Amino acid sequence: MAYDRYAAICEPLRYPLLLSRRVCLQLAGSAWACGAMIQPVLQLVCGDTSLNELQIILAAALIILCPFGLILSSYGRILAAILWIPSAAGRHKAFSTCSSHLVVVSLFYGTAIFIYIRPKASYDPATDPLLYLFYAVITPILNPIIYSLRNTDVKAALKRTIQKMGPAEV
Repeated sequence: MAYDRYAAICEPLRYPLLLSRRVCLQLAGSAWACGAMIQPVLQLVCGDTSLNELQIILAAALIILCPFGLILSSYGRILAAILWIPSAAGRHKAFSTCSSHLVVVSLFYGTAIFIYIRPKASYDPATDPLLYLFYAVITPILNPIIYSLRNTDVKAALKRTIQKMGPAEV
């Protein structure tokens, strides 16, 4: 999504070339492959796992932080391109195009970093199920809601619903 936003805003004339079907499949495949490699299985081992734990934390950091860094750098370039847009309406439209994706990326990577890039000793049986629930269930449920808030009809319906509820019920 970050590369899509980058191509749409910074390279609009080259967009079909930059985001061909093949590139989209490669991006999706690499995201799935990276996600499938991370598994917190060290809790099942009975022996000393400190070296394995360090290797998994480093691998997770590499797998999580590299795409996150690429996303942040592409949004840096997008921000630089947006600031060159002469009209305020154009800048607002470009920012609103990216805002929903930034919220989703922040939710996803924030929980992924907190779950996978930490030592085994900091795992807490009381709070870990809530983290995994948020990462695996709540974030994907919020995705369509966050993206649908860009739709003007959805915004208007939400505004009407909130106004009907009144300030005491909200």
